[in-house]
Order: sequence, then structure tokens, then C-alpha cells
Amino acid sequence: MPTRRKVNSVRVVLLVVVFILIIAGLGSIFVVKTGLSSTGNGDKEVVFTIENNESFDSILENLKKENLISNASVAKLYAKVSHNTNFVAGTFELDNGMSVKDILSTIQDSTKLKKDALVLKIPEGKWAKEIAAEISNLYDGKYSSEEILNQWNDISYIQTLTKDYSFLNVDDLNNSNYKVKLEGYLFPDTYFLEKDDSLDDITRVLLDRFDVMYKENKKAFDKSDLSIHQIISLASVVQFEASKPGDMAKIAGIFYNRLDQGMKLQSSVTVCYALYDDFNDPKDCETNPEVDSPYNTYLHEGLPIGPILNPGDEAINAVLNPEKTDYLFFAADIYNKVDGKVHYTKTYEEHLEECEKLGLNL
Repeated sequence: MPTRRKVNSVRVVLLVVVFILIIAGLGSIFVVKTGLSSTGNGDKEVVFTIENNESFDSILENLKKENLISNASVAKLYAKVSHNTNFVAGTFELDNGMSVKDILSTIQDSTKLKKDALVLKIPEGKWAKEIAAEISNLYDGKYSSEEILNQWNDISYIQTLTKDYSFLNVDDLNNSNYKVKLEGYLFPDTYFLEKDDSLDDITRVLLDRFDVMYKENKKAFDKSDLSIHQIISLASVVQFEASKPGDMAKIAGIFYNRLDQGMKLQSSVTVCYALYDDFNDPKDCETNPEVDSPYNTYLHEGLPIGPILNPGDEAINAVLNPEKTDYLFFAADIYNKVDGKVHYTKTYEEHLEECEKLGLNL
């Protein structure tokens, strides 16, 4: 027969277990309730796009990134239980005052699609003048390419932007030799613009996206020995040089090796940008290393004076996290449009041999 002390001990243990279960249950209820509630009071509007064939998990993660939902797992569980996993590809106007139920209901309803959005697609590696031309076409000539480029070259305007964008530095950008002062900061992505957007509105949409990337990588930017402008300049060269993302970190590492050893970068893609309006074919870059330009890294030591295109996430991350190797040279098979393989070498002699095999004239 158990003693009274043992019985009391068992009761205490049971009470503790029950208490823990209650607390856990309340905690779960709190997490679920919070996860299904709105993340704000509706003061933040977001133009949210669902791509064709995009997965439901991807949609939920993007909603989380936009801070429209607080917990993707809770939202996914609710969607499955309530049979709300269907959705419509397209663009919607959402805000942070909407609950998970409201958001899921909206993205299932084709009548809620945003009808008048203008879609601007900027692939990685585009020049500012190409982006300006695309914007001009998108707005049916409301803004000319020349007008857009003039704004992106207006240092007084850029000075107003620096108040809102910490990654922009007037001292870096106030250079009369630049083709386009905002080159490098017009971040590649798909944008949904309004018909009545001003040039300032459009520019800020692109810079807002750059700001997202910058804040995500702020620690790496701060840790680098290069300035933000130098990082973007080098990333633009890496973006242009690498036909495949898998080569970017290694190519970035080679450029760091060359800089560390006091060698010129001698990147032919900087010649492409130096040629600018006279650039028609990649072969032009290989055969004009003497073109007189501060962008030309065959003539000038160090980095080009500024970015030579608008790099994307992968190229920027490659520069922030380069692959360490002993290589000092590389040659891309620019004549092989299918493969475009990059060949890496440690010595100039080996590099010349590879170039000869590839039919490249140095």
C-alpha cells in the first residue's frame, strides 16, 4: 500500500504535467492566432505578384518576405485545413491589415487581379541605357530614353536620393566620366509599375529593390575592404564575364588575386563598356584593348571607374563571398554559345595556350 508521501508526490508530478500541457496548449493557440492575424494596420500597401507555375510554398515565403504574413508554416496549415491552396497567377494589391484568410481569399479570386499594372522586366546584366529604352517603350514614349538618362545623370537629383538610400554616395557618383551615374544600382527584377508613375517613382522602385538586397547583405558589405561602389563595380564585371552563375565566385576570386598582386584586371568586358555606342559584338572587346577610356582595365590599374552594367544577386554575392584559388587567369569560350565554358589557369603561358585553343586573339 503506497504511503501518503508517495501519493502526494505523484499528485504533484501530475499537476506539473497538466500545467505544462496547458501552457503548451495556450502557447500553440497564441502562435496560431498570431500567425493568422494581420501583421499591421493596413498602412503598408504591397503590389504582390504570383508567377506562372509558382509553388504555394514559394508564394507563402514571398508573403512572409513582404511582411504580409508572420508565419508561413501556420498559413500553410490553415490553407490546407480550409482547402484554400488554389491561387491565380498575376498581380494583386495587398496590405498589412489583411489577415491570412483575407490574403488567401484574394489570391484565389481572378476578379481581384490588378488590371492596369505595367510590367517592367530587367534581366541581370542590362545597361542603364537599355533599361531606359525599355521604360520609354513601356510608357509609350511618355518619357524618352534621353529624359530618363538625364535624370539618372543629374547629380542634384541623386543628392536628394542619398537622403533615403544609404548605399548611394554623392562623392562616388559625381564623376563626369561616367556614362550613367546610377549604372549598377538599377536592380534586376520584375517590376509592376503604375501608368501615372513619375520618373522619380520609377527610379525609386528600382532603388528600393537594391536596398532590400543591400540590407540583406549589410554585414558582408561592411566587412569588405572595398566600398559599396567598388563592390558593385566589380560585381558588374563578374556579371558580364560569367556566362553561368557557378563561375561567378571563382572569377571574383581571380580578380581579387590580381588586385592583391598589383596586376591589372585586363577584363575585356570593360572594353565593351568603354566602346559603349560602338559596341556591337563580343569580338570587338577582344580586339580593342587600346580604346582610350577610364573604364578600360587594360590601360588602367585597379577597378573600372564605375559599374559597367547592373549586376544581380548572384554576382554581388560572388564578390562578397569569392572562391579562393591560386588562379590568376581565365578565358571564356565566347564562340561556344551552347556551353560557354570558362577555362582557368595559374600562369600567363598556360592562359595563352588556352586562348589559342579557343581561337581568342590577345
